[in-house]
Amino acid sequence: MTPGHPRSGADAPAGRRRPAGTAEGGTPRPQVLALGPRPTGTGALLAAAARRRGMRVAALPQDIGAAPPGGCHYQGGPLFADQVAGPLELALLDPPGDRPAALPRRVRASVLDEARTLTRPAFVKPAGGKEFPARVYPDGRALPGGLPPESPVLIADPVVWVAELRLFLLDGEVRAGGRYASFGRLDAVPLHRDPLGSGALAFAGRLLAEHAVTLPSATVLDVGLMRPDGDAAEQWAVVEANMAWFSGCYAADPDRVLDVVLRSAGPRRELRGGDRRFVRSAAA
Repeated sequence: MTPGHPRSGADAPAGRRRPAGTAEGGTPRPQVLALGPRPTGTGALLAAAARRRGMRVAALPQDIGAAPPGGCHYQGGPLFADQVAGPLELALLDPPGDRPAALPRRVRASVLDEARTLTRPAFVKPAGGKEFPARVYPDGRALPGGLPPESPVLIADPVVWVAELRLFLLDGEVRAGGRYASFGRLDAVPLHRDPLGSGALAFAGRLLAEHAVTLPSATVLDVGLMRPDGDAAEQWAVVEANMAWFSGCYAADPDRVLDVVLRSAGPRRELRGGDRRFVRSAAA
């Protein structure tokens, strides 16, 4: 991607793309989108997008028989995904838990036991799941109990996020995206209607030119315009990297989001070589 002018598929006509799982000769293979047991707005949007492509939609676990092993894709939560990934022969792509620490933001990887020793406010989040709320804690004593002390976490200095945008990435390019929050409040706007959209794409272009190889070929990158404490200068930074198959699409185009989700959680037999190191370990 050229810095400042990233290639983006966010505005490409959805109908001109060859759907995932379609053979080069044009003969479609049977495809199923399997949804986790907890209904979500994103699941409903992606189910509608899948049906528009002629895919079948299976609601797990009731319709697990309709999701043939080695022939389906998944969208839903990680705990249920870990249960069905083996039987359904799914390859779930998961960005490394410490990935934001390697990107331009003051983030460091640690463990929960060390985070409990913090004596100042800090943003703390689980590095690989949703075991406790990701937010600013007044100190380490305020972190939830009952979790293993060696649980991996990410720690960052508190900042003010002027705006946060979610970008769905496919093969190092932005396929879809949109703003989801302003000053910490839900504020969903499609990428092409957001005045900050061009700035987010330019930042993503510079970032992915260097770091795309460290991420799965299909993933989600949340970026934001932040204002560090004590510094009035606003700057673009990474919020976090996420699993595309477990990310809300907010105002992003669900047809284009589906492209990313299908790759991020699809048949193990279709796994690309470069993505093998990103397959979720519990599924393996």
